[in-house]
Amino acid sequence: MTSKRNTPDEQIDALLAGRIAAGDFPSAVYLVAEGGRARFSGAQGLAVSEPARHAATVETIYDLASLTKPLVTGLLAARLVERGALELEQTVGAYLPEFARSAQTAAITVRHLLTHTSGLPAWRPLRIVTGNRRERVLETIASAGLEYETGSRVVYSDLGFIALGLLLERICDAPLDELAAREIFRPLKLERTFFRPGRAFLTGLAACEMTGNAYERGMCEAGGYEASAEADASAEARGAWREGLIWGEVHDGNAYFLGGAAGHAGLFSNARETLRIAEQFIAARTELLRPETCALFRTNLTPALDEARSFAWQLAATPGSTAGGALPPDSFGHLGFTGTSCWIDAARARVFILLTNRTHTRTLPFVNINGVRRQFHTLAVAALEREGGGDVAT
Repeated sequence: MTSKRNTPDEQIDALLAGRIAAGDFPSAVYLVAEGGRARFSGAQGLAVSEPARHAATVETIYDLASLTKPLVTGLLAARLVERGALELEQTVGAYLPEFARSAQTAAITVRHLLTHTSGLPAWRPLRIVTGNRRERVLETIASAGLEYETGSRVVYSDLGFIALGLLLERICDAPLDELAAREIFRPLKLERTFFRPGRAFLTGLAACEMTGNAYERGMCEAGGYEASAEADASAEARGAWREGLIWGEVHDGNAYFLGGAAGHAGLFSNARETLRIAEQFIAARTELLRPETCALFRTNLTPALDEARSFAWQLAATPGSTAGGALPPDSFGHLGFTGTSCWIDAARARVFILLTNRTHTRTLPFVNINGVRRQFHTLAVAALEREGGGDVAT
């Protein structure tokens, strides 16, 4: 990949500066690429406001949150599919016997996990519901029960991708972070992409929530999970809530409980290295996959359902997606709860990356920034067209 030095776009800068001033997020980094070249990029605001003040730069590393799902778990799954080690239509129970023990979960396939159509609940506080025992995570997910009939709806599920990450670990007999390093980070020569960032990177990291997992604790209280934990005899199951600034460790509570690396969250990276991974999903750019495999990411695998989902990604054809109207329907993308997003127009080899830390220095509730994401894509496409961006064959 070739790139120019930081080349900002005035209209994108104005949009992000306005939202920073409005308090939506304290910092933002963006990168717009086409044909392997970074066309526009910029950074604004403070990556860390308290206890120190660190300005965001294009090299700032963000907690990518759920971008972990496609960029690591999805990419690893695609590589295993190519090798014949993983089959999309195979039942999850064939790889994880815990899923074969119940008639409800026995019909769930790998495709169902990748497209969020398994029927598994969206979320559970795993530390609490397992009694603070990591070894019980898989059986707890498998026995959680279904909230809808498998294959009948698209319901975004962290639990589904946690299970998928554990499935990949079982197949490869290695932890997810080791798999990612071996299969993705080292082959792409990534130096600022990892799970569990070391302290040496701290001043280059964007910070997250100021008061520990206050948001998730509120979810637990609303769902009655704190009450059930109080009834648990294990004091460990009641404790371990983080209460201070989350900076230098994963924001997501379940990923934190799982040691910082999980199938649904835990990945840290900056915009430029996120682009390197994103390009692996583009037939004309990939180095890690066969070009024909990349068709899976543009194909609607849930055509009769309420949301258009491909292999680990959402398609822009989904009504109300954050792609907005500027990206074609077969573009695919994903969001991260911390305020990150990545959308890919593979037909034109275009990648749109927006990284914010909306969970930092912000009282609850966090701002919904989906409108900002749509505006960003509209302005970015317009900037590319002004600069003479052209189609790229796939």
